[in-house]
Amino acid sequence: MAVLDEIKEAVINGNKAAAASGVQQALDEGLTPGVILNDALIPAMTEVGLRFENGEYFVPEMLIAARAMQAGLDLLKPLLVQSGIQPIATVAIGTVKGDLHDIGKNLVAIMLEGAGFAIRDLGVNAAPEKFVQAAAEGAQIVAMSALLTTTMPSMKVTVEALKAAGLRERVKVMIGGAPVTQAYADEIGADGYSPDASSATRLAKSLLGAV
Repeated sequence: MAVLDEIKEAVINGNKAAAASGVQQALDEGLTPGVILNDALIPAMTEVGLRFENGEYFVPEMLIAARAMQAGLDLLKPLLVQSGIQPIATVAIGTVKGDLHDIGKNLVAIMLEGAGFAIRDLGVNAAPEKFVQAAAEGAQIVAMSALLTTTMPSMKVTVEALKAAGLRERVKVMIGGAPVTQAYADEIGADGYSPDASSATRLAKSLLGAV
């Protein structure tokens, strides 16, 4: 359908106004929120992720595309809730205690939301207790970001706090950020590591067996 293609192009090109107006037009034409999400917004962000991995897009282009997707998603969210469409899972995401960087974390959150996850954003400087509370309240994935080597140990503390609270077996833990590596994920007992926002979406789905 033409309007779905228009929405996809708007998101891929980072045209926020066109994405929002396209979603509104699709709704006016009688398309369901689920169809718009699954046949336009999610495929658009998948394409953006591929372009990033292929070196065609960089972080600025991803951010602009993500904002365009968000503009469309904002129109759909209340309708998706009304229609009873369930998210894949809830992800509690935050930058760990002592770290105030949020661009990467925000981009991962937007990409995950665009892929069908519900997001609980814990913000920056998030203490281990915040992640534990989110897990206790039903988050299936805990996603932690660190941009400083000095704050990476907070990831390990958080994993230990989840164990101490008896919640570790109930949640998947994924980590990322410039200084973070797969070796560090293995060392602290995280379930997965992602180097960027695009692969973070695939990782989250694979951890839940939703690929």
